[in-house]
Amino acid sequence: MIRVAAVGDIHYDSNTRDHLGPQFRGLGEHADLLLIAGDLTQSGTADEAKALAEDLRACPIPVVAVLGNHDYHSGQEAKIRSILEAVSVNVLEGAACCFDVRGHRVGVAGLKGFGGGFFGACCTEFGEAEMKQFARHAKDQAEILKKTLEDIRDVPYRFVLLHFSPVEETLLGERREIYPFLGSYLLAEAIDSVGADGVFHGHAHKGSERGVTPGGVPVRNVALHVIRHAYHVYTF
Repeated sequence: MIRVAAVGDIHYDSNTRDHLGPQFRGLGEHADLLLIAGDLTQSGTADEAKALAEDLRACPIPVVAVLGNHDYHSGQEAKIRSILEAVSVNVLEGAACCFDVRGHRVGVAGLKGFGGGFFGACCTEFGEAEMKQFARHAKDQAEILKKTLEDIRDVPYRFVLLHFSPVEETLLGERREIYPFLGSYLLAEAIDSVGADGVFHGHAHKGSERGVTPGGVPVRNVALHVIRHAYHVYTF
């Protein structure tokens, strides 16, 4: 059994100290891996990342994270990544990492993802240059995710860590008008084309926890506002 602890949208600010530290330090008894699904910081500054790094420094299990839209806000995403990597957090963007867990090989493909929407209400590469750019970025992110999953195709356990959602189900509770800014069906297509054991994302604070891709891969919205705990543990 593989035990995955997951949470997203923890939104650390520069005054946050020991906010989730006690829970992270005690994870060794409950989980084998901690996944953090973006929006690590409130405004995307290095000081906010330092506060989170202090809380993660003593985490006894491997930690994998992706950045969210908040983490890009101040243009300091490279500093945020460097600060977290200094305390052994694996910060992924179009990359994968692997671990040995209980005698099994476990891989995590990580990517921020992007919006674009879902069937019947999605943007396409048509019209103004700005719309084409938006749609193209969504397509590019999905293509990168597919390639990243292919790189770990032979790993027995494969998980996907995103910030944006690949399915509509985990957005239920949000206003439908903003679905195109919360996720993209292209991400689910990429996942289903290769396969995975589970997908974790955040971003949709008013969404729902459980969903599934058209191909049957479980999807979990682990935004802190949704799960209402420091983390949830999922077993595979």
